[in-house]
Amino acid sequence: MGVTGPIRVVVAKPGLDGHDRGAKVIARALRDAGMEVIYTGLHQTPEQIVDTAIQEDADAIGLSILSGAHNTLFAKVIDLLRDREAEDIMVFGGGIIPEEDIPPLKAKGVAEIFTPGATTTAIVDWVRTHVRQSAGA
Repeated sequence: MGVTGPIRVVVAKPGLDGHDRGAKVIARALRDAGMEVIYTGLHQTPEQIVDTAIQEDADAIGLSILSGAHNTLFAKVIDLLRDREAEDIMVFGGGIIPEEDIPPLKAKGVAEIFTPGATTTAIVDWVRTHVRQSAGA
């Protein structure tokens, strides 16, 4: 994926969750920090999210999940990236995710999980630091 220019992040709301205020706040914070952000909107399938990330030459996918389906949805996105030979696209996310679910998600390949109370500054700093390192910049 692209290693020059701004970091490109797809921010997505997978599944049936209809609340996207947090995703929009994060998208805006990343954009304000100089990143290119593609917000996919509500009710996206994992396939749509991965297709968008590949088409947009994204460096990362940020998933916002409040529905309780985080174990299934994160795993599906990771699996699809692997199937499409796009494992260089980093996946991170946040939402209502119990602490005990975070280690298994990270073991599956999710780079980071942000829980309620995470600041936009912390998320921007994490993306800037980790995605840039991953992209080789």
